[in-house]
Amino acid sequence: MDNVTSIHVFFLSGLNETMKHRLVLFSVTLICYCVILLFNVSLVVIIILDKNLHEPMYILLCAYCLNTLYGTTGFYPKFLWDLLSPVHLISYSGCLIQALVMYSFACSELSILALMSYDRYLAICHPLQYHSIMTKKRLFQLVVFSWLIPFIIFCINIFLTSRLKLCRSVISRLLCVNWTIVQLACPSSDTMINSIIAYITIILYASHGLFIVWSYMYLIRKCINSLENRRKFMQTCVPHLTSLLTFLVTIGFDLMYMRFGSKDLPQTFQNFVAIEFLVIPPFMNPLIYGFKLSNIRNKIQDLTRYKY
Repeated sequence: MDNVTSIHVFFLSGLNETMKHRLVLFSVTLICYCVILLFNVSLVVIIILDKNLHEPMYILLCAYCLNTLYGTTGFYPKFLWDLLSPVHLISYSGCLIQALVMYSFACSELSILALMSYDRYLAICHPLQYHSIMTKKRLFQLVVFSWLIPFIIFCINIFLTSRLKLCRSVISRLLCVNWTIVQLACPSSDTMINSIIAYITIILYASHGLFIVWSYMYLIRKCINSLENRRKFMQTCVPHLTSLLTFLVTIGFDLMYMRFGSKDLPQTFQNFVAIEFLVIPPFMNPLIYGFKLSNIRNKIQDLTRYKY
């Protein structure tokens, strides 16, 4: 039993310094979550109901929004409950599940962005072969793999973490992530395997980012001499690039702070860095795609006219 934790509950200390304003925070957070749900669900419903949008680019956007709903649902309901509770607790199993959701959400987000860049590369650089390559069957397989592979990888990560003996039960964050649980391990626990798997995972998904950068650099070089290709790039690729940069900046800050950040910084700043990838991209992305992609923008305008 030496390798099994005896801790059954974690204390989340990230809200300790902000409880004087918890009702204001609760109201703002609830509005933010409702807006995120409204925007993303609206895009999903529009794409599903309009057969003209049953194209690979829009199906990938639908998968992207569904993944956003998955990730934000793993955080906001618990966070809202904590804002109303005098004590901020999470069970050991609940913490592991939340860590699994957070990591699989983030890596699926990057995988879907990589698929979007591949889709745009085929559409602009190989338009004649596009429909023969991006068939519905292949698209379905790619989307499933983009969700399934991160989930399996982090199931392995979480399983390895669950084998560690923990000596502390206080997590100085608003949510559970795998790295913070590993930091609670007793000095006698061997965390080398956890670190190796973590760095392999980082390298794997960093390669996704490099592929996306390479594909868009190639697209820019391809489009620069063609007015038609430049128009396609500005209309369909710019939203993807904006989403990618927003996601990479927000998740990058959190990863860098977890690994190298100082604990002497104000708790409010630490909280913001910890959850910004669950606030900024889920809120901004539906707006970016809704305003920039003309087919979705026109559909929203049609629905608005019909309503009024």
